[in-house]
Amino acid sequence: MKLNAAGVNAKNITESIKFYELLGFKFQPFTSADENVETIPEGGVKLMIDTFESVTSILGETPRPSNHSSFAVQYDSPAELNAVATKVKESGFTIFKEPWDAFWGQRYAIVEDPSGYKVDLYATLA
Repeated sequence: MKLNAAGVNAKNITESIKFYELLGFKFQPFTSADENVETIPEGGVKLMIDTFESVTSILGETPRPSNHSSFAVQYDSPAELNAVATKVKESGFTIFKEPWDAFWGQRYAIVEDPSGYKVDLYATLA
């Protein structure tokens, strides 16, 4: 077994892509009419973003972001994590929990994408 992909849903796919690019993801070419976009594989887990409309047509109900992170992104250093969190904030997106040094030995932050999905950011403390 292999975890291959993680997914979120987007109210506005263009805004979601801008947000996730700040976190370091690179996406395949897309148009605003696309209902799905995926990251360019770089040896890790692929991120898939689907529109709320496309997921609603499959589920029969509107998707709802949880109140807890759906996945985590690891960075090489606490400084890199801090820089990413700063870019997210300066770009007008939400920092749910500012970076802090967690008792379990990681620099940690929680950010929120434009549709309300929370994403953990972390880096190992030296």
